[in-house]
Amino acid sequence: MHGEYKIPGGKLVVVDLDVVGGKIANFRLAGDFFLEPDSALEVINAAVNGLPETSDAQRIARAIRKALPDDTLMLGITPEGVAVAIRRSLAHATSWRDYDWQLIHGTAYPPVLQMALDQVLAEEVGAGRRVPTLRIWEWDAPAVVIGSFQSVRNEVDTERAKQFGFDVVRRVSGGGAMFMEAGTVITYSIYAPSDLVQGMTFADSYAFLDEWVIVALKSLGIDASYQPLNDITSPTGKIGGAAQKRLGTGAVLHHVTMSYDMDGEKMVQVLRIGREKMSDKGTKSAAKRVDPLRSQTGLSRADIIAQMEKTFTGLYGAVEGDVTPEELARAEQLVVEKFGTDEWLQRVP
Repeated sequence: MHGEYKIPGGKLVVVDLDVVGGKIANFRLAGDFFLEPDSALEVINAAVNGLPETSDAQRIARAIRKALPDDTLMLGITPEGVAVAIRRSLAHATSWRDYDWQLIHGTAYPPVLQMALDQVLAEEVGAGRRVPTLRIWEWDAPAVVIGSFQSVRNEVDTERAKQFGFDVVRRVSGGGAMFMEAGTVITYSIYAPSDLVQGMTFADSYAFLDEWVIVALKSLGIDASYQPLNDITSPTGKIGGAAQKRLGTGAVLHHVTMSYDMDGEKMVQVLRIGREKMSDKGTKSAAKRVDPLRSQTGLSRADIIAQMEKTFTGLYGAVEGDVTPEELARAEQLVVEKFGTDEWLQRVP
C-alpha cells in the first residue's frame, strides 16, 4: 500500500507498507523532509512495523514519538504527519493529481441560489457526473450566510440586516456566520470525492484542502498560515475561515470565505455575534479583528483571484468550466423546495 501526505506548512511524507496478518509490515518512510540523526528514519520504520492495521492516527503518532530519541530533529515532518500518511495508505486515499479538475469562475448568483449550487455540485461529483471542481463565487447582492446549526435570532440583527438590504440564508455546512457584500470578500468551494480526504480527521482535512490557497497568498507577499480548526490567518490578523460538509453520496464540500475589503462597522451592526467577539476582545473596531486582503497586498480583488487560479492550476491542473444548465435547474428547484423556505432558514430556533 502507498500513501502520500503534504503536511500543511511542511514537507511531503511518502509511505509504503504491507499488511500481514492484520498488522503493518515492511513499512518504509520517505519524503523531502529533514531528519537528524539519520538513524531516526529506521527508528520510525521499526516503531510502525507490527502495529495493528486498525490503529488510528493518534496511536501511530504516539508509537513514533515514544520510539524517537530525545535529541531527534524533525524539520517539515511530524509524527502526526507520518500517521496521517499511513492512515491514507490503509484507506486507499487518492491525491489531487489523481483527478482531472475543473475551475468555475464567472456568473454571480443570488445568495440563496449559491447555497443550493453548493449542494448540487457536491452531489454531482459524488455521483460521478461531474469531475472534481473548484468554484470561485461572485456576488450580486449582500447576504449573511449562517451555518447549518446556528440560530438566526442569535446570530443576526434581522432589522438591521433588512435596513442594509442583506438577505439571510443558511448553508449545509456547520461553522459560523459569514458577512458578504459584493466586491468585499473572496469565496470559493471545492467539490471533491471523499477518497481525497480518506484517512484524515476533519482537522487534518481542513488544512490539507486549503494548502494551495496558503501557497497563493504567500506568493503575494502575505505571511499566511492555517490556524486550527478552520482559520486562515496572518501575523496582522485573521483573513478568513473555512467550513466543510461530507456528503453521504461520496463527496466532500469544502468552502472558504476570505475578507478583501470588509466594512467592519456595518458587520457588527448586522451580526450579533460580531458584537460579542468585539466586546470579549476589548476591541472597538471589527476592522482590527479581520484584516482585509486589500490592506495586506494593495492589489485588486481580481488580481488576487487571478493568482489563486494560477496557483491551483499550476499545482493540480484544471480546465475552465461552468455550471451546466441541468445543474442550475436542479439548484433552482432546491431553492423552492429547501433553501428558500422558512422551514430551512428557521430550522434552529
